[in-house]
Amino acid sequence: MTSPTIQSDNIRNLAIVAHVDHGKTTLVDQLLRHSGAFRDNQVLEERAMDSMDQERERGITIKAKNTSVQWGDFLINIVDTPGHADFGGEVERVMKMVDGVMLVVDAYEGPQAQTRFVLQKALAAGLNPVVFVNKIDRPNARPEVMQDLVLELFLELEASEEQFNAPFLFGSAKDGYAKRSLEDEGKSMTPLFEAITDCVPPPAVEEGPNFRMLVSNVDWSDYVGRIAVGKILSGSVRMGDSIWRLRNDRQPERAKVSKVFEYSALATNDASEGVAGNIIGVSGFEEIDIGETLASDAEAETLPFVEIDPPTVMMSFSVNDGPMAGREGDRVTSREIRDRLIKEARTNISIKFEETGESTEFKVNARGAMQVAVVVEEMRREGFEVLVSRPTVIKKEIDGRSHEPFETLYLEVPDDAVGGCMQSLANRKGQVESMNANRGRTSLQATIPTRGLIGFEFELLNLTSGEGIMSHLFKEYRPDSGDIRTRRTGTLVSMEKGESMTYALRNIETRGKLFIGAGDEVYEGMIVGENPRTEDLPVNPTKAKHVTNHRAAGSDKSEALTPALRFSLERAIEYIAPDELVEVTPKNIRLRKRILDFNARKRETKKVSS
Repeated sequence: MTSPTIQSDNIRNLAIVAHVDHGKTTLVDQLLRHSGAFRDNQVLEERAMDSMDQERERGITIKAKNTSVQWGDFLINIVDTPGHADFGGEVERVMKMVDGVMLVVDAYEGPQAQTRFVLQKALAAGLNPVVFVNKIDRPNARPEVMQDLVLELFLELEASEEQFNAPFLFGSAKDGYAKRSLEDEGKSMTPLFEAITDCVPPPAVEEGPNFRMLVSNVDWSDYVGRIAVGKILSGSVRMGDSIWRLRNDRQPERAKVSKVFEYSALATNDASEGVAGNIIGVSGFEEIDIGETLASDAEAETLPFVEIDPPTVMMSFSVNDGPMAGREGDRVTSREIRDRLIKEARTNISIKFEETGESTEFKVNARGAMQVAVVVEEMRREGFEVLVSRPTVIKKEIDGRSHEPFETLYLEVPDDAVGGCMQSLANRKGQVESMNANRGRTSLQATIPTRGLIGFEFELLNLTSGEGIMSHLFKEYRPDSGDIRTRRTGTLVSMEKGESMTYALRNIETRGKLFIGAGDEVYEGMIVGENPRTEDLPVNPTKAKHVTNHRAAGSDKSEALTPALRFSLERAIEYIAPDELVEVTPKNIRLRKRILDFNARKRETKKVSS
């Protein structure tokens, strides 16, 4: 199917931003329905824009994705953006493709910590917002209060006068209506479409026939290979055209356009022509990277690419060398791991890949542990086995002194959890800079070393019984803040290889918490539990009960073991100490020591302490 060509004055490019779970992706589903993108009887999966399995499972958007809806004479390109700060690179590049932003706010919860992160980026990029106060049908909804809170946030983020005078609409994405004032009757999404076409400007395009486009995203198709995605700044492009790939530091490279794509509803369609102002995909180059310029003239000026927040944490990926290596996955070699990480770094601009001196170990630099955990989880589902280290921060030497990254941390917690959170921040070298209490919840802003954030999200969930919300933004590099201990416990480490026995685990359980259950396979150097003291304790989980011909009354009645503590991938990565690794396979997540042999580990500890 080939789409008809549309004039740039009738195009609207819009990013849709919101805090996690405020109904952003449901709203996109409704816009698609109301524009006639789906037949009345077509079954549409809920949250259709969240196409990655992990997005559905985690309930968050990870990858920025675009779609478009036709409304009257207008083509509205909508780019869905992540709300989690670890995926800031995705947000930053979206801002180069769009001319306006729709802010979705929950009518009960209001603007949250993560709303601020994406909105700050959008306002700084000069984009005009349209605000949709969603879920006004919720019990206890406070839409008028939310409008005031959003305007306060605009002031705080130094919005321009035009941005501050943004149109507000109220409605329910779930029920499919929007209205300009609360007194109006909610019938359809038409008021929202009108606000978008009236308030979001058409794309600014350069005059002249010469084609130029900034590559803001890279897609992949099994049929045509790499697809460069971006907004055309000037000219147009058709299948068969010869265009140039321009990079600041290298020779221009020429290729023929094999296909032009447009994104409509949830499909990618072949287009006869890509016109100035539209967001399109172009295939034809074997290699293409985000931030590069495509142009019809080899002498054309390259387009500037937005500076993204630098990677602040580093983790190592290495080949699984444990006793169970190769038993649960089919992609286990260093070459396969290396190729997969290079591929990830090409399509994910906030991840950087580095070789190490070791042929079996690679470094990945990223914005946060969650971002790397998403990559590891994808690899795991693809059949990889890999060892992953704890995140360490990327330090810099400035004027002969070691400096480390610091973040601005935004917290929103129940009032009764404030004391515990303040104590935790102090332990992690965080400094609280402002506090505001409102309706039983307190907002805190703090400056904290990036190191202090590792593992903090889980601690926050425990301190606030799951009600705490956090977001963070890179602030600056500051002098090293000294020792931070985020884990104050030791581990229980297996001395033997074999199957764990209930009898042995019952004895081990008296010494700490178990991470394994009866019947699990263990090996020497594998972490099987937590020791409340700071040192590591060697244990034998494979020990069976000594068999005698005496049977004591009642002694064989097995008391149930306490259920084992099972780690999610992110929790495991943030839990381990520097001398430990997470072994990730398609079937299991195991914690282990870097050096498996007990005696070799002891020698290494002596060497370090001397």
